[in-house]
Amino acid sequence: MFTINVDDINSILQDFGIRSKCVSFSELQRYHYEKDDPASKEVRLIIKAQLEDSHSLVIRFKNESDAPIETIEAQSRFADLLKVHGIQTPNAYASKGFYARQYQIYGYDVVVTVEDFVCGEIHLVNVEIAEKTGKLLARMHNIAETEDFHVQSEVLFNPLKSNDLFDFEAFAANKNKLIEIDEDLYCKICQEHELLLQKITAFEKDPSYAVQGDLSDCNLYMTRTGEIGVFDFNRCGDNNLYFDAVMQALFIARLMDYPEIIAGNHEQMILRGFLKGYHQERPFTERQKEVYPYLYAIISAFWLGDMKFNNDSLENAIKEDDFSAIHHWMETILERARLRQLMPI
Repeated sequence: MFTINVDDINSILQDFGIRSKCVSFSELQRYHYEKDDPASKEVRLIIKAQLEDSHSLVIRFKNESDAPIETIEAQSRFADLLKVHGIQTPNAYASKGFYARQYQIYGYDVVVTVEDFVCGEIHLVNVEIAEKTGKLLARMHNIAETEDFHVQSEVLFNPLKSNDLFDFEAFAANKNKLIEIDEDLYCKICQEHELLLQKITAFEKDPSYAVQGDLSDCNLYMTRTGEIGVFDFNRCGDNNLYFDAVMQALFIARLMDYPEIIAGNHEQMILRGFLKGYHQERPFTERQKEVYPYLYAIISAFWLGDMKFNNDSLENAIKEDDFSAIHHWMETILERARLRQLMPI
């Protein structure tokens, strides 16, 4: 397992031009690749280093096949570009003009980046925060487009590829079982999926630009002045900006924590606030508004949690041969696929 000590950290800090020494550190995140493969040399370790001058830094150590040093450097440069244009992001440190530096530490080849630690992580989202986050994303999109900035890496929220919100293949993979239960219903769902996909692919040839890629509950923070900031560009890559806007909005509206006062109605309230804020900074086109109901429908119909991850998911119903639950899911999926909700702005 990859390990690090204070002396190693101080050597790295010296390389990045930081004179104050580390006195202690703690792990913020570690991926245990060795659980699946004891011989694995893959690494993702993020630590918080406490310096003798009371300053705190975040140091990331990575060795992952989909994140070569060139990608990490481009992701860091995009974060710096946003900062230069007024977006709140942590200050990043450079070594000999580069933000990402290669090291070999105890037999592990790792890419290292160093940035300031920031407080104020946002976990609970209300309508005001949603609107501010929408504005933040729109400003980031405007900068990426104006500067024609690109990061050649896969993103989490491209609806035309494998993504982290919905998965039609998780439904279609069970074709034989679903046809056995209700072939007509299965065929209707597939037809609706094709219709939705045709509408969405209207944007397939539109240009893509760099996006942060993951405005989740551990990647947003609030400054002392009430501004929303963003960090962790680990999922930064190129995406269609419209796709990124809608799918980030749905992530914020469905997968965060919300005040009790809006419980039960939070999705539409948060979604409306986020898209309203985005629209104020980067107005949606009529074409984008027209396609929104179809993008919303395909995400809702084949929502990954309902397909695979929730306790009462379709996948679990199939594993348990619960025909009633499976049929109910099929009816629900078709209903959601046919629900054409207009963009709430």
